[in-house]
Amino acid sequence: MTMNQYDVIVVGARCAGSPTAMLLARKGYKTLLVDRATFPSDTISTHLIHPPGVATLRRWGLLDRILATGCPPVHTYAFDMGPFTIAGTPGTEDTPVAYGPRRTVLDKGLVDAASEAGAEVREGFTVEDVLSDDGCVVGIRGHGRGGQPVTEHARVVVGADGLHSVVAQAVAPEQYNEKPQLEASYYSYWSGLPMHGRFEAYDRDDRAWAAWPTNDDLTLVIVGWPFAQFEANKTDIEGHYLRAFERAPAFEERIRAARREERFVGAAVPNFFRRCFGPGWALVGDAGYNKDFITAQGITDAFRDADVCANALHESLSGVRSFDVAMGEYQATRDEQVLPMYEFTCQFASFTPPPPEMRQLLGAVHGNQPAMDGFARVFAGVTSPADFFSEENARRIFEAAR
Repeated sequence: MTMNQYDVIVVGARCAGSPTAMLLARKGYKTLLVDRATFPSDTISTHLIHPPGVATLRRWGLLDRILATGCPPVHTYAFDMGPFTIAGTPGTEDTPVAYGPRRTVLDKGLVDAASEAGAEVREGFTVEDVLSDDGCVVGIRGHGRGGQPVTEHARVVVGADGLHSVVAQAVAPEQYNEKPQLEASYYSYWSGLPMHGRFEAYDRDDRAWAAWPTNDDLTLVIVGWPFAQFEANKTDIEGHYLRAFERAPAFEERIRAARREERFVGAAVPNFFRRCFGPGWALVGDAGYNKDFITAQGITDAFRDADVCANALHESLSGVRSFDVAMGEYQATRDEQVLPMYEFTCQFASFTPPPPEMRQLLGAVHGNQPAMDGFARVFAGVTSPADFFSEENARRIFEAAR
């Protein structure tokens, strides 16, 4: 058994963990990054990076390595509501596009960036236990594949290991704003389904689906239905998946001319916030806050968490502010920024019909290009739903329609 002392150990090396380790290592902290997976490898994910996430990759100096993989840009978000379609630009003048890279590409690039920044990376490493001393987390115990148990100590252990985080399980943080599983989604990849730079979403009663381009000239197509149908529909995933498209004949014709290239992957997830820090520990990404993936916010959320958490840890580790003050601001910032999108996402994922005033507003948005751009930017996380659906903005949209 060996033991080292690190400033920070990050458990989980995907979209939240690798950037957190990278940013801390860039600031000179001795950082260990571990993950039970080896890279490149896949994981369940919508893998859509909305423009705010793209802007973060550019700021970190990592966007070029993602673009070098040939992942096509997405310049238009189109929402087919049945009677009409709302299509707009999801980004801003500085960052007008989104990207949907495969996780085999994205996660490998993020792990490499953490290593290049000076973080020690251990792939294929399973964390067996989170160590505590007098109520304070002090390290981890685990092993590599086929290796002997290893104990490592750190001033802070960061859980970036997703919905079923071993760090979160060990510290048992308070959960709040909880909502149950609302929908189940399944996706696969299709060839021969060109998207021409568009993200397309379709809303049809108790079915919703979306499609957008990814690497290798493939298109990801994801279909969702209410969670109440989850168990029954699992007996015929392909049948329920394909029959959804009958509700939009033009899209059905396009996908029938395409070819499915991989198996179906799917899940249903709960919705919650977790307290994201405590004595010697912190949580980032899905480990600390999770919501339905119908709005595909997970990667952008993970990047934001990595940024804010790494800055807060730097302030604490360098003595600028106390751990509780710095990390308390991290949690408050996270909650304030994501709560409106959390409620918007859960409402969308519930498959409940929008109230009449919402239907009227969306009808007024249709055909008003600035308003359609505004709606696309809500879905992209550029504009807060609270701002777009405010009484003042709704009044402007209705006045323009008249």
